[in-house]
Amino acid sequence: MDDNDATGSADGTQALLSIGAFARQVGLAPSALRFYDDCAVLRPARVDAATGYRYYATDQRPRAALLRRLREAELPLVDAAAVLDGPYEQAREVLRAHLSRTRETAAVARAAIEEILRELPGGTRRAEVRVGGAELAGAVRQVGSAVASGAAREEFPVLGRVLVELDGEEIRLVATDRYRLAVRALRPLSSAGEPCELLWYIDELREVAAWARRLPEVTVEVEGRHTRLRGGGECRELPGSDEVFPAYRMVLDGLGAARHRVLTDRAALRRAVADRLDAGHRAVVLATAGDELLISGTGPGGPDATALRAICTGPPPRIAFDPAVLLPALDASVGPDVLLEIASAAQPVVVRSADQGSFTTLVMPVRTTPAAG
Repeated sequence: MDDNDATGSADGTQALLSIGAFARQVGLAPSALRFYDDCAVLRPARVDAATGYRYYATDQRPRAALLRRLREAELPLVDAAAVLDGPYEQAREVLRAHLSRTRETAAVARAAIEEILRELPGGTRRAEVRVGGAELAGAVRQVGSAVASGAAREEFPVLGRVLVELDGEEIRLVATDRYRLAVRALRPLSSAGEPCELLWYIDELREVAAWARRLPEVTVEVEGRHTRLRGGGECRELPGSDEVFPAYRMVLDGLGAARHRVLTDRAALRRAVADRLDAGHRAVVLATAGDELLISGTGPGGPDATALRAICTGPPPRIAFDPAVLLPALDASVGPDVLLEIASAAQPVVVRSADQGSFTTLVMPVRTTPAAG
């Protein structure tokens, strides 16, 4: 037993707390403190050689409190030690990795529970959402650029679908081909019922969008696995799917803070990228110099670098894209401007209309040789 009263330190300059008193102050059990001592994660300031009593200094409270919070977040002790004693970048990497794992675990658990709820007797899900027809059609056009086609769709059929999330506050359409991720959020005119996730094939959804474009509003009715869209006295049905869509939120949550932002003319950037694609360039390189965005290619021949006026913040970036991947992302945007938000040359780049934050496209960059461009 080592829950003794507080005592002075060996040199009498600082009062030390017994393990019991320290445990009460930092919200940890004495048994946990003994365990953390044995693991060398939180050593006591002094151990009485005769009695074995452990004593802690008041300046150890921040470390103990942080350790308690890390353990409440179910961080393994090895990782907790890296956060406590490692450099900032290592601590950040460990915490982000744990955050991704916990989100993935939570997503799997949520999907399993939702499936069980749907299969319970009398557990049919129901929802009804009204949305503008033109807005729905525009959202389908925007995210459709990121739907997989060809071999990618054959290998992963779910990538040929669009995820539609209804949560009462928003309608979100999500698509990805593993190189791009497009998310468009709409504000419903009205919403009732349970939150739902639907998976619709892009080909069928485009047909519905063409029909909805001319309607002032469309009502989406969900009952169990069946979905109907009503408007203008007509009804369209969309079959559902039991496939599992990629955990796109993990990608969004894992984005680093933007170190570079580039605002430029969307049509001019599109032309410059299209020129490199037509010239057969394997990649198009974007770099900044002062208040200009420089666009060049990596293949032989073709046009020289194009300079566009731009508003640039952050250190000058140099980043490369497959022009066949970047071009549809620019086409899907709206308005005269486009904003590029860049965390690093190896992370997805956010491409969005400067005045439409509800539509976001992520585009994966590609690697080039140092001499390219």
